[in-house]
Amino acid sequence: MSRDLFAPLPLRSGQVLHNRIAKAAMEENLAGDGQLPDQRLFALYRRWAAGGTGLLITGNVMVHAEALTGPAGVVLDDAAPLEPFIEWARAGRSGGGSIWMQINHPGRQVQANMPGVVWGPSDVGVDLGRHSSRFGRPSAMTAEQIGATVTRFAVTARRAEEAGFDGVEIHAAHGYLLSQFLSPLVNTRTDAWGGSLENRARMLLDVVRAVREAVSPSFAVAVKLNSADFQRGGFDADDARRVIAMLEPLGVDLVELSGGSYESPAMSGRSADARTRAREAYFLDLAEDLVGTSPIPLMLTGGVTRRVTAEQVLDSGVAVVGMGTALAVTPDLPDRWKEGREADGRLRPVTWSDKTLASAAGMALVRHQMRRLAHGSGPRPGTHPARAMVCDQLRQRRALRRYRSWLTTSRSAAGR
Repeated sequence: MSRDLFAPLPLRSGQVLHNRIAKAAMEENLAGDGQLPDQRLFALYRRWAAGGTGLLITGNVMVHAEALTGPAGVVLDDAAPLEPFIEWARAGRSGGGSIWMQINHPGRQVQANMPGVVWGPSDVGVDLGRHSSRFGRPSAMTAEQIGATVTRFAVTARRAEEAGFDGVEIHAAHGYLLSQFLSPLVNTRTDAWGGSLENRARMLLDVVRAVREAVSPSFAVAVKLNSADFQRGGFDADDARRVIAMLEPLGVDLVELSGGSYESPAMSGRSADARTRAREAYFLDLAEDLVGTSPIPLMLTGGVTRRVTAEQVLDSGVAVVGMGTALAVTPDLPDRWKEGREADGRLRPVTWSDKTLASAAGMALVRHQMRRLAHGSGPRPGTHPARAMVCDQLRQRRALRRYRSWLTTSRSAAGR
């Protein structure tokens, strides 16, 4: 008999999720003036909150104003006003569920045209073949920069709690900074942060400790971790198993499993690895390898669109089913499942042979649906990927001009 998707889930912190369905993080790229959440994000999260999920996880919020994944990213640092985040948390909780803020630093995955800094564990750049020039060349972080970044994660988590969020999810997947430190392909350091897995995990563990110390015991702390990088010689399932064991003593409530990076975008179902089949729940094979030994409840995200698949994920022993694209297309999908209904449609597939462009177009399609929801419209899953991508690029250019201006003003105000 299948496990109940709508059963509550008690967590280590004492929080209880109302059900086992979560809206996984998707980068909304909807920051308003000052890199702050505004009415569009409030409306979007009220829409999701009304749809029946037990947990909403925001798109990644940046801990460092000079290091953004994109020019319309939200920043919560020690200088950001708290009122817009209070409103965002209120919107996310309006349906009775919980809302966690995903907190992140992009490391080397920063677009080449962005101002600010491009950091990494080493000076190894993003390798996308002929598309590699899209990203800046990273400089290897100093010990002081690593320490300051750990502190930034803690500051953002503390302020998220002050704003009324129920928890944070520390992003250590998809090739972002903490994932870069974990990867033996990207992290070629020979000091205390490189070499053995214990050293490569040091920054993540320090971030988790600092965050846990900065927030109250009843505030949830989760980690998003790659089940594998899907690159030969990279971070793999055995590494993930060991890192999960390292996280257990630190008070982590939940580990979300995903996979891939910009170089191997398995999170969009585009990896060439045979273990990531182009189907629903495309990380389930790896999750089943990890769930039997994990001392922490696991959440699985990647390709779930139907109730039968979600129940299959729970039956594997996974505690929470995460969905992203499916909820951008059908924001009330959990309530539909309760009523015995499914989604009316799915996002138009991107079948381009260039996996880098296909991944970018797929993300643009998802952002197109989120923008429609944020403006009170219905989704339009049949939008052509090329159209979505062009519109997205135009918005990014406008956002980049705003971000450049804001960052210059912020630096001047700080006396830098």
